[in-house]
Amino acid sequence: MIEIQHLSKRYGKTLAVEDLSLQIETGEIFALLGPNGAGKSSTVKVLTGLSKPTTGIVRISGFDVTADSLEVKKRIGYVPENALLYESLTADEYLDLIGELRHMEPEKLRTQRDDLFALFDLSKEDRKKLLAEFSKGMKQKVLLIAALVHNPEVLILDEPLSGLDANAALIFKEVLRKYAHGGKTIFFCSHVLDVVERLCDRIAIINHGQLVAIGTPQELLEQTSELSLERAFNRLTGGADIERSSEDVIRALGN
Repeated sequence: MIEIQHLSKRYGKTLAVEDLSLQIETGEIFALLGPNGAGKSSTVKVLTGLSKPTTGIVRISGFDVTADSLEVKKRIGYVPENALLYESLTADEYLDLIGELRHMEPEKLRTQRDDLFALFDLSKEDRKKLLAEFSKGMKQKVLLIAALVHNPEVLILDEPLSGLDANAALIFKEVLRKYAHGGKTIFFCSHVLDVVERLCDRIAIINHGQLVAIGTPQELLEQTSELSLERAFNRLTGGADIERSSEDVIRALGN
């Protein structure tokens, strides 16, 4: 469903992604992890057509993200990490706009929009408020609904749980599981590694733009001889010695 072949992305002299190749299958929940500045956002921007690859080929549902960008955009739902909404619109008006841009039939849009609003516990009163009045968590719900409303083949999510309360996050994780079981593909980035560990079929970890590990959560634990994905991630990306660093902090606080 998603094919990345030797992708490199350069900004001037800075190489953000270097020779990245990934194959993500239909029905798979796949996470791309990495420290800040590792190249995750650059990869996502290429996948969504917001940025062109410097070299390499990226295809979604068989369509090239550069040559067939409109066909790709028809087939994806996208939630960016720092999205801006049209805050002068109500939630209903915003979803109506998304439906028109997606060329959805009005009746289908209303049905799917209403079902998703109900699922994420946004009331009819909430939906009539301007988005400017929404909390961060409520805005995130609207973004997730907008990504799902047209039933895309591929969901691309950058920190999708940001701002969600525990109940909304639980609902969304269950939606992702059922969505993937229904034959859709989910590609996402997140720093919430305990969620990634429980939710994902496979995980790729990049550091300094390069792929350093790929596999199931269990395979990554076995590869690093660690007991949690957080510690495996720390080891694979050259993080600080956790035990020594924590002891140094405690020692410094005691002085």
